[in-house]
Amino acid sequence: MLRIGLVIFSVLVLFGCSNAATDQEHYFSGQTMGTTYNVKYVTNDQLDHEQLKQSVEQRLIEINQLMSTYIDDSELSLFNISAPNSPYLLSQETAFVVAEALRIGALSEGALDVTVGPLVNLWGFGPTKRPETIPTASQITQAKRFSGLDKLQLNGLELTKTVDGLYLDLSTIAKGYGVDAISQLLADAKLDNFLVEIGGEMRVSGTKANGEAWRIAIEKPVTTERAVQRIISVGNHAVATSGDYRNYFEEAGVRYSHLIDPNTGYPIQHKTVSATIVHPSSMTADGLATAMMVLSPEQAKALAEKENLALLLVFKEGDGFIEYQSPAFQQIVTIIN
Repeated sequence: MLRIGLVIFSVLVLFGCSNAATDQEHYFSGQTMGTTYNVKYVTNDQLDHEQLKQSVEQRLIEINQLMSTYIDDSELSLFNISAPNSPYLLSQETAFVVAEALRIGALSEGALDVTVGPLVNLWGFGPTKRPETIPTASQITQAKRFSGLDKLQLNGLELTKTVDGLYLDLSTIAKGYGVDAISQLLADAKLDNFLVEIGGEMRVSGTKANGEAWRIAIEKPVTTERAVQRIISVGNHAVATSGDYRNYFEEAGVRYSHLIDPNTGYPIQHKTVSATIVHPSSMTADGLATAMMVLSPEQAKALAEKENLALLLVFKEGDGFIEYQSPAFQQIVTIIN
């Protein structure tokens, strides 16, 4: 299964109950991509709910078979063991996700890098776990030889890596793609009012059965409790939150985040503790939220304002938190509290 290990996303759902006599809210959930999924939808039709769930789960299996790094014969795994400098033919779906990852990588000047795996592993946040000692500068330099978006080239459906050992991991964007795919499946089933969530990545459409907007709770970035930072409604949009407050280690009084800056090879050190993006596409929101966490606060704000992105940043200040809301966030999002 595709495990999302590089980033912890922390958007919680506040489910409501229906008071309508005709429209009813239906709900099912399951396991996928190394995490859970939740689907909630409103209908007054005699829909085959079990068949819909089976269709959703089959769609998720298909995406896993394309983009998982935990399935040995997935399309992505086969690319990762392919020879360098030899174009590898991708499916349209995988090529679409790779193209968006590369676009966001370029937009963020490398803050989102889907080849950063060697550095993540070196710092102990991958399958090999925490290192015995902090990596040396020479070890970081060596790991950077096998990562970097400049070593990955996409031409139509043909993907080429220019160095042997380059490892492509779409975990920072694939959950969001899964949310978009399931949302499209529901729309194709003539469902207009729904909520889809995979491991914290979320997309909503329409309203709940009682006509109220879907409400989404953004988790407060603390490790001692599960608390709410903001409750928002976003219309027909997706929401993704990235944070560094649950996956880190400390040594000699220094905190090392699981979020690695691909440009430096070191964990981020700034005061941003969570970044939330609201966007029509969950895939794009997923990737952008990660990028905004890696960028410095000043860079993230500048990018959001330049590209008209709906961004909420939360910063640690003393014993509390302060927020930045981009102009687009203020226009799109309704703050419930």
